[in-house]
Amino acid sequence: MKKRLEGLLQQALTRAIKGGALKSESLPPLLFEVPKNPDFGDLASTMALGMARAERRSPRQIAEALRDHIDDREGILASIEIEGPGYLNFRFSPRFWAESLAAIGEGPQPIRFDDVGRGARVQVEFVSANPTGPLTIGHGRNAVLGDAIARLLEATGHQVTREYYFNNAGRQMTLLGTSVKARYLEQLGDEITFPEEGYRGEYITEIARTLVAQHNDQLRNEPITGVFKDAAERAIMGDIEGTLARIGITFDVYFNEDSLYSGGQIAEVLAALRERGLAFDHEGAVWLRGEPLGLDKDRVLVKSTGEPAYRLPDIAYHQEKLRRGFDLIIDILGADHIAEHEEVRAAIEALGLEADRIKAVIYQFVTLTRGGEQVKMSTRRAEYVTVDELLDEVGSDVVRFFFLTRRADSHLEFDLDLAKKQSADNPVFYVQYAHARICSLSAEAAKKGVRLAAAAASHLETLGAPEEVAVVKLLARFTDTVEDAARALEPHRVVFYLIDLASEFHRFYNHHRVLTDDPGRSAARLYLADAVAKVIRSGLGLLGVRAPEKM
Repeated sequence: MKKRLEGLLQQALTRAIKGGALKSESLPPLLFEVPKNPDFGDLASTMALGMARAERRSPRQIAEALRDHIDDREGILASIEIEGPGYLNFRFSPRFWAESLAAIGEGPQPIRFDDVGRGARVQVEFVSANPTGPLTIGHGRNAVLGDAIARLLEATGHQVTREYYFNNAGRQMTLLGTSVKARYLEQLGDEITFPEEGYRGEYITEIARTLVAQHNDQLRNEPITGVFKDAAERAIMGDIEGTLARIGITFDVYFNEDSLYSGGQIAEVLAALRERGLAFDHEGAVWLRGEPLGLDKDRVLVKSTGEPAYRLPDIAYHQEKLRRGFDLIIDILGADHIAEHEEVRAAIEALGLEADRIKAVIYQFVTLTRGGEQVKMSTRRAEYVTVDELLDEVGSDVVRFFFLTRRADSHLEFDLDLAKKQSADNPVFYVQYAHARICSLSAEAAKKGVRLAAAAASHLETLGAPEEVAVVKLLARFTDTVEDAARALEPHRVVFYLIDLASEFHRFYNHHRVLTDDPGRSAARLYLADAVAKVIRSGLGLLGVRAPEKM
């Protein structure tokens, strides 16, 4: 929709300039949007308001000039209206809607989108959980959000690399090894004092049991940073990969934090910051100067113990990302990492690197509810809920869809009762049921000898009932929705769209028989239903959710 209209407006501007009606050489951002009130047309634009300063004319006069120079020889517009101070409201013709429907019905499957990315290389780093325990529901939202963004970018012409930052260095890994060794000795019958900040989940005990079974008591004198840490790291990372596989997520690259130390990048960054006067020594620690970077205070880079603070390897890691030549670097981060990300970008910019290529998608936290009350699904693995437990209860489709039903920066309440309902109240069931209903309809049509006709023979312009028109209009907006979602890195837009489409289809289906005594009308309505199924399959695929044929 938007692309066709943009072309008409660009041509209108060229003619208006040649005729002396306007003088601007290019259009401002068109800012198309679907009006909430259908009385204002199918698409509206504020472009005339954006041209007012350059033209030194009122927006309404500019809107009139553009309207008067539009040459709609293809007949895609039914009307162009000017409202208020200069809003351009466009209403499309039945011919346009029929062509849009035919483009879906006759087009490829899966549906193709504009080459928004033009081959740009994009790295999406997500999950990146420390290998110290199972994935929690917070990690689950991160995983699904990152993968959905990667899918959207791939569908719109970007070259995407999915990356997991394998953080296996530092204090938390030492503490992990300490915890496993303590449980190992406990399994051997020793009296132990478990570390106060140790990892207490049952998974730690399971790892210790495995070590006892394999080595008996031969590891008593082994250091915690050796076999104990390594065994825990392997076991936990294996579990993490298994959990991700259950929700259809794999990675192209696992980047090992240790490589930043062995490769010298940590030392290189610290030296570069010192050279620019941005790092200084104080009380045995190395600090990052906050004021020159626009930070509210100085930050520790290397602790007095000699251990780097988390922000130092993160700066080195992002420097390494930029060196790999990505055009865009996307970090999927929880809300508790906002300040850290700002520090990293500020340091990267201070080092003379292109910080503008680094973008964070910040997501808010998840709460789980049952019966309106917040719940913990398990105490077996300590004080959190794991993704595996959630998957066991509601399945991958529900987990993925529900995690995307809110904007990333909005708190997400995951209602377990709703997630398990097999009814229209459950949004993923509602959308999947629309697809299954159409598949059943197609099977019924085949039994009756009714075949899906080609668009030219389907009399698509006969689809004039309000419920039919509403479905066609939504179908025509699908590619715009996906492309806008990819640009904004907001997969929830696709979720909202699919819910709206399913709602309009169910309304149409409940008001009109698809298979009637009128062959032409039956063909048109069957064609419409088939197009809805194609769009639902494509949209759910972008979310990593199945489109079942039976439910």
